Amino acid sequence: MTQGRPLLNPRLAEFGTTIFAEMSALAVRTGSINLGQGFPDTDGPEEIREAAVRALRAGHGNQYPPGPGVPELRSAIADHQRRFYDLDVDPDTDVLVTAGATEAIAATMLALLEPGDEVIAFEPFYDSYAACIAMAGAERVPLTLRAPSFRPDLDELRSRITPRTRLLLLNTPHNPTGMVLTAEEQSAIAALAVEHDLLVVTDEVYEHLVYEGTHRPIAALPGMRERTVSISSAGKTFSYTGWKVGWVTADASLVAAVRTAKQYLTYVSAGPFQYAIAEALRLPDTYFDGFRADLRRKRDLLGDGLRAAGFEVHEPQGTYFITTDIAPFGEKDAYAFCRALPERCGVVAVPNSVFYDTPDAGRSQVRFTFCKRDDVLQEAVGRLRRLAS
Repeated sequence: MTQGRPLLNPRLAEFGTTIFAEMSALAVRTGSINLGQGFPDTDGPEEIREAAVRALRAGHGNQYPPGPGVPELRSAIADHQRRFYDLDVDPDTDVLVTAGATEAIAATMLALLEPGDEVIAFEPFYDSYAACIAMAGAERVPLTLRAPSFRPDLDELRSRITPRTRLLLLNTPHNPTGMVLTAEEQSAIAALAVEHDLLVVTDEVYEHLVYEGTHRPIAALPGMRERTVSISSAGKTFSYTGWKVGWVTADASLVAAVRTAKQYLTYVSAGPFQYAIAEALRLPDTYFDGFRADLRRKRDLLGDGLRAAGFEVHEPQGTYFITTDIAPFGEKDAYAFCRALPERCGVVAVPNSVFYDTPDAGRSQVRFTFCKRDDVLQEAVGRLRRLAS
């Protein structure tokens, strides 16, 4: 305490240590298999690692790169949007490279929101959403996705819009539920955004990990380009999460606004890795198809094991997370369950309840990740079966 005031901004006091740090520390302390935090346990393509090494040795990006990102990466991002989604993006004005998608979200919230604005977001939230909205002085308004389908209630969405609503924060494919918005849902959301003149921010980091359905950026819909900030990153698609290379694509005026906030966060980052990700985005379709097929197989491996262990499994349409329910075990408190799970069977998971403003909606839900080696998943499945015995 200084001068009678708390050291931490009260708007952030509710957040504390992230659940991922807490559960990963628990995994280390107990020697458990960590199926809580979403990071792969193998690196991505060797040719992309070598591209980073070449950039380092050639001195590309070892000093401050350009604030918006190196031209090679901005061009590759623009080409990626055209190649996969037929979106025309100007690499000079419509692309901003960030320190992962997390910084992109933070910079966007800080740039576009004012105190008192309301942000409607799917609940459960990825945890940084709530913190970034709070740091911007805005208020989050949850739209609860409910098991088993986790589909958004569009009538409820309409009812949540008020004169203070500034922005819709979408996440598809959705973490942690694995829900992927349908074309009909996106069209309805876009119509609401246009009708009420709302900004839309989309987190699309799992865009290449869709197993059922199709990912299509909402920015491609009529009336949406000028009001949508699309966010993605390289970490989930190429399995180099530690490189922290993300990006924003949007109309030039929106990118300029986000860049104004971003320059006072990291200014620049990941110089040599930007050159490597520029090459990664140009990999052939066989890479993206093979990566998706491999993760689908891992999803099924873990999902079958969780069912055999007694969990109710909500099969994800995308991402690399599976949401389960612990009610079949006669348990209701996911947080207590996850705290005890390492001692019970040597596996760490994450309670979905921490991602809700209305925790009863996810009180008994537990999230597992399947972006691990087959032998790790098989060992985890074997350990989890102890719960059923």
